[in-house]
Amino acid sequence: MREYLLTLCVTAAVTYLLTGPVRKFAIATGAMPEIRARDVHREPTPRLGGIAMFGGLCAGLLVADHLQNLNSVFELSNEPRALLSGAAVIWLIGVLDDKFEIDALIKLGGQFIAAGVMVMQGLTILWLPVPGIGPVSVTAWQGNLLTVALVVITINAVNFVDGLDGLAAGMVCIASAAFFMYAYRIWYGYGIEEAAPATLFAAILMGMCVGFLPHNMHPARIFMGDSGSMLIGLVLAAGAISVTGQVDPDAMKLFAGGKREATHAMLPVFIPLLLPLTIIAIPVADLLLAIVRRTWQGKSPFAADRGHLHHRLLEIGHSHSRAVLIMYFWSALIAFGAVAYSVHSASMWIVLGIVTLSAVGLVLLLLPRFTPRAPRWAEAFVPPRYRRSGREWHSADAADATDVTDEAVDEPQERAPMPAGVNGATAIGPRSRFPERRKAGTSR
Repeated sequence: MREYLLTLCVTAAVTYLLTGPVRKFAIATGAMPEIRARDVHREPTPRLGGIAMFGGLCAGLLVADHLQNLNSVFELSNEPRALLSGAAVIWLIGVLDDKFEIDALIKLGGQFIAAGVMVMQGLTILWLPVPGIGPVSVTAWQGNLLTVALVVITINAVNFVDGLDGLAAGMVCIASAAFFMYAYRIWYGYGIEEAAPATLFAAILMGMCVGFLPHNMHPARIFMGDSGSMLIGLVLAAGAISVTGQVDPDAMKLFAGGKREATHAMLPVFIPLLLPLTIIAIPVADLLLAIVRRTWQGKSPFAADRGHLHHRLLEIGHSHSRAVLIMYFWSALIAFGAVAYSVHSASMWIVLGIVTLSAVGLVLLLLPRFTPRAPRWAEAFVPPRYRRSGREWHSADAADATDVTDEAVDEPQERAPMPAGVNGATAIGPRSRFPERRKAGTSR
C-alpha cells in the first residue's frame, strides 16, 4: 500500500507542477477556443491540460518500475507498456484536436487505433462473466472487439461529461478510487498477483485527477481538453480490462457452497465491467435525454444545446460549484455502492443505505425549488438568502390586493393559468410568483 500511495503522490505532484507551464504554453500557442453558445464559462480559457496529465502518467509508471514490489508488475506483465502505448496515441490525437479542432470521425478513428494498440500488446478481454452461468471464455476476435468497444465507449463517456469546471476529473477520480479499493482487495485479500496492474492503473489515474483538479476547479484556469478527457477515459477502461482479462475466478474460490451462495460470491467477478459503467451511467442518461429532447423539438439529435444535466442544474438555481458537487455525490453513490454490495451482497443495511442516500440526493437536487422565505417578523433571525427585499414585499402586497379586487368584481371567472416560460412543460427555469408585477412593467 505504501508503494501505491507513493506512486499516487508522485503522479499528482508531477501533474500539478506541469499544469502551470502547460497553461502558459497553451496561451502562447493560441489553444484558447472561442466561447460557444452552449459553454458555461464567460472568458476564453486555455486547453491542453492533457499534456500535464500525460506527464503525470509517465512519471507514475516510471516510479512504479523502480519500486521493489511494484517492479514485478512490469516484469510479469506487458500491460503497463500496452497502456503507455495506447495512451500516447490517444493523447496525441487529443492534443491535435485541442489546437486545430480536427474532425469527429478522425478522433473516433484515433480511439480505435489506441484501443487496437493495447489489444496487440496483450491488454484484452479473455472471458466474460455471465449471470447464472459463470465465466465464459471468448475467442480472440470476440475478446478484441469487446475490448475495443469498452475502450471507445468509456473514452466518449468521459469526454461527454466534461462540461463544467472540475466535473470530469472529479467524477473519474471518484470512480478510480472505488476501482482501486476493489482491485486492491482482490490483489491483497485473495493473493492474486494478476490484479496488481489494475490496482496500479487506478492509483495512477487518481494521481492524475488529484493533481489537475486544483487548476480546474471553478473558476478554471485551464481545461483538460480532449487530450485529457480521452486520456483518463482510456486509463479507466484499461484497468477494467486488465482485471477482466487476467484474474481467474477459480483462484478466488467463489464456487464453494450451494448454488445460491456461489451466485452471491460471483458478484465481485462482475464488478470490473460494472465500475466503468458508474461513470458512464450519468452521461448515457444525459445522452438519451438529449436525443429525446432534440427529436421532440424537431431538431437533429446531434445539434448542440444547453439542455444537458449540468446545464439544467444551473437553470434550477444551483451554483456552478454546487452543481458539480451534486454530480460528484451521484457518482460516488453509484461507484462505492457497487463496491460495497460486491463485498456484502447479502446485507440489507447496504441496500437501505443506498436507498437513503438516493433520497438525500433527490432532496439536494431539488433544493432550490423549495427555498423557504421567512415572514417579515423573522427576517432578523435567518440568513440573508431567506429574506425578501422591500421591493418584493411591496409587490406581494400589491398582488394580494389585486387578487382580492378581481375576486370581488367577478367571482365566477377562473384565473388564467400562468405560462410555463422559456423551458416549456419541463418547468426547469424559474417562474415568477407575481404575474401582475410583470404586467405593470416594473423592473426586476
